[in-house]
Amino acid sequence: MADAGEGLIDAQNRIQERMDEREEERARRAMRRADHDPEQIRRAESLRLARTELRRQFEATTHTARRQQLTSALAEVERQIEAIGTPPA
Repeated sequence: MADAGEGLIDAQNRIQERMDEREEERARRAMRRADHDPEQIRRAESLRLARTELRRQFEATTHTARRQQLTSALAEVERQIEAIGTPPA
């Protein structure tokens, strides 16, 4: 009988240890997220999407003036991406 009781106590200890490990992992993830500004991440993603769309438009257009506009817009988006410190994707 004593062995069954010890097994139950061991199982409870393992469960508690696992719960503690999971809580520590959650705390570590929360700290990593706190290091990043969500607004900056959103802005960087928005700029990357804009760059992709501008490149697509540039490839699709043949009009010289429009291509110049798109080139200028692409340069501005690249400048803004660089300014916020996000490497181009």
